Amino acid sequence: MSRSLEIKPIGTVTGGRTEVADDYWGGVDSVIRLDPDFPVEVVQGLEEFSHLVVVWHFDQASPGDVALHARSPRNNPAWPTTGTFVHRNHRRPNQLATSFPRLRKVEGLDLHVSDLDAVDGTAVYDLAPFFTEMGPRGTVRQPAWPGEMLADYWATRH
Repeated sequence: MSRSLEIKPIGTVTGGRTEVADDYWGGVDSVIRLDPDFPVEVVQGLEEFSHLVVVWHFDQASPGDVALHARSPRNNPAWPTTGTFVHRNHRRPNQLATSFPRLRKVEGLDLHVSDLDAVDGTAVYDLAPFFTEMGPRGTVRQPAWPGEMLADYWATRH
């Protein structure tokens, strides 16, 4: 059964980086500014958590960027050809991303975060606190190439 879902942003990323880039997201500070029509109670208790789960949209990408085929990550022939759902980039059908930023401070409906890999102006569609109990269960397994590819992802820019 195929159903569509219409969702509206709950907030916007403000500050932080303005350019889209593959690496050097470490130390980036930004604010998730929630919809001002929300009552402030929607974030009551959130400051007790160290990290968030944030769902956002690659809204600077074009729907024409979607690539439903296999290719090497970052077009690097040293890494294996893998399918669309193996990549964590904007070429996915709904162009949605999930990030796990550190929550530094809550000020009204402004959530101050570090290490959110979304640029200034990005639409945020959902968020929740990260519960350790909801993280991966059991041993996490992955091939070597993601570690090689993301070696500088969280590095700070020089």
